Amino acid sequence: MKKIIIVCTAIFISTFAHAQGSDKAKALLDEVYAKVKSYDNIYVDFKFDLKNAEAGINQETRGDVTLSGENYIFNYLGSQQIYDGNKVYTIVPENEEVTIEDQSEDENAMTPSKMLTFYKEGHNYAWDILQNVQGRKIQYVKLTPINSDTEIKSRLLGIDMGTKHIYKLIETGKNGTKTTITVNSFKTDQDLSKTLFTFDEAKYKDEGYFILRN
Repeated sequence: MKKIIIVCTAIFISTFAHAQGSDKAKALLDEVYAKVKSYDNIYVDFKFDLKNAEAGINQETRGDVTLSGENYIFNYLGSQQIYDGNKVYTIVPENEEVTIEDQSEDENAMTPSKMLTFYKEGHNYAWDILQNVQGRKIQYVKLTPINSDTEIKSRLLGIDMGTKHIYKLIETGKNGTKTTITVNSFKTDQDLSKTLFTFDEAKYKDEGYFILRN
């Protein structure tokens, strides 16, 4: 009987501690989300690492994105993507080609507009490790997708506890692929051009670009 009581007590304590960690993680992410939503616009310069040892993949590059509401302009791998709230325009100078299409309806798709808010829904939360990065306290929260059909095994989101801005995202896929996004620069409420998120189709036609509509 005594052993049963000890086991039950241990289970209760473990469950209670897990629940506390989950609540604490959610509270932190709610704070981060509120901070993101308080800005008129955000500019993020980031480093992108993609690794899969089994497939022999080890890639590193950089990119940047400017966000304002749902609108964004995203520069990555020599191409540019613009979303004006209606259509997505992908501009590839190397091929002199522009693709115009609707925004993805996949709720699990990591679009640039969701880069700083994706964690708000669809995940279970757990409090993880605290790291010191050049004097900055980075608290990690582990995100596990609720949808078991997703290709994502888990995500670790590193939060700068001083600014409550996202510093790092480490995503592990079920196929062993690890994607790491590290924020190099985070700027807010910049003086943006009113036409920044406007696609000038005539300009690209004049420059000889092929326009493809999906």
